[in-house]
Parts: sequence; C-alpha cells; structure tokens
Amino acid sequence: MYRVKKVLNHNAVIAVQLEDNCEYMIMGKGAGFGKKVAERVEARPEDTVYSLQKNTERGDARELARTISPVCLEIANEILNEAEKTFKKIDRSIFFPMADHIEFAVKRIKNREQISNPLTDDIRVLFHMEYKVAQQIQPILREKLGIEIEDDEVGYVALHIHSAIEDEKVSQAMQTAMAVRECISLVEEEAGRKIDIMSLSYNRLMNHVRYMVERTVRGEKLKLNMNDYMKIKFPDSYQMAESVCKKISKSIHCELDSVEIGYLALHIERVLDDETEIKK
Repeated sequence: MYRVKKVLNHNAVIAVQLEDNCEYMIMGKGAGFGKKVAERVEARPEDTVYSLQKNTERGDARELARTISPVCLEIANEILNEAEKTFKKIDRSIFFPMADHIEFAVKRIKNREQISNPLTDDIRVLFHMEYKVAQQIQPILREKLGIEIEDDEVGYVALHIHSAIEDEKVSQAMQTAMAVRECISLVEEEAGRKIDIMSLSYNRLMNHVRYMVERTVRGEKLKLNMNDYMKIKFPDSYQMAESVCKKISKSIHCELDSVEIGYLALHIERVLDDETEIKK
C-alpha cells in the first residue's frame, strides 16, 4: 500500500510505501488519474514501480523524478516496456538516466540544435536489436510532442537500452562502438574503399572487436596464441591489428592482451580478402 505524495500527471505519481516509508514512482496508464495527495493506493499489476532511493549516473533519483518533465518520464518508461517485450529481462535502473537524456534531446530538437553521432551506423549494426527498440521513440515523440527525432539521437537511446540488458554502462558501450569505428576506419584506409557494412566479414570483424573489448574490460584472456602464425602468413593484416590494438588500448584506458592481435589480424585479413574479391 502507498500514500500519494505528488501527482505528476494522469499516468504517474510519487508515493510513499507505508511498509518502509520510502518514496517510489508509480507509472502506468491512468496511475495518477483522479488521485489526490495523501490518498492511499495500490500498485496495479500493469504498473511499473521505480525506487527513488538510489543514485544514478545522472544524479539522485528523487531529484530527477521532480525535475524531468512527466512526459519524458513516460516516454522512457514506454521505451523500456518495449525493450522488455524484446529482451524479456532488463535492468530498469537505467530509467532515470534515459529519461534525462530524452529530455535534453527534446530540448535540442526544439532549439534546432540536433547533434551528430559519428557512431550511428556502427551502433545500428553492433547493437541491432537495441537500435530497433530505440526506433520506437520516433512515433512516440511524434504522437506525444509532435517532433521528429533524428537517427543520431536514436543511436544514443540504443546505447541506454543496451546498458539495460547488459552489465555495461552507457559509456562502456560507447567505448566499444568507438573501438569498432577505429578498427573499421583503419581497414577501410588500407583497402582504399568503404567496407560494405552488410557483408558477413564486416559483421564478424565488428563483433570480434566488440567481444575483444568486453574481454579486456572483464580481465578475460584467450587461451590459443595465433600471433606467430598470423605474423608470418599475413604480415600486413598483423601489422594493422597491432596498430588497432594499441589505439583501442588507449581509447578504453585498458591494455589489450597481446594474444588478441593474432585473432584480430585473422578477421582483418578476411575483410581485406573480401574487398579484393569485390574489386576483381
């Protein structure tokens, strides 16, 4: 049982749980309709209850609940509901940071200050399902606020969704996308042309870099060492892989294990080989 402390709008209230005397936000269609301060209410099965006791990467949850516009809170909740349908289990602690980001995005759009996201294409491929869920924000914003949101902004929302399904912060997901972009750019420079992002070799390379970064952050190491073989068999790809690993180590502030070079060289060689076949 809860006691209503503040009605945010028809679909959200801030309430105090009588059992622990702590504040929560109750969200759901009609959750705040007709409710009055001090009224006692129950959270319905279809409602989502967010604790206001925690600190988030964007600040105190209680303060964010009071300062973020209710409509942006609703939009974030709807997006997480869509994510839950797709991924079944998600961590809703990302709710307030996502709502905060959406509110700033809305302000930017209204002020015609749309930002660019050079990693959008990589995010779209790297976190494909997350991006598809994030795209749901486009019709929601169109319906609720009458505004259009660009794909670059959708990419950032996708990173928030990814952090809700993986044990990874938004900043870490961004680092992974940046590492992939660095690697692809170097390979494109060597190949002398843009790489087809729909090709199988591209996807293999992209996913390898993704898991390489994740392994490094978690302190995991590969068991088989392919460095000597790749250095002799494919020296150019090995040299590129060595350069990429150095750059990635700097960008993620974590030293990649030297064994990673050989495996990365193998994927780079596949991409270069595919590009050579295309040229023929």
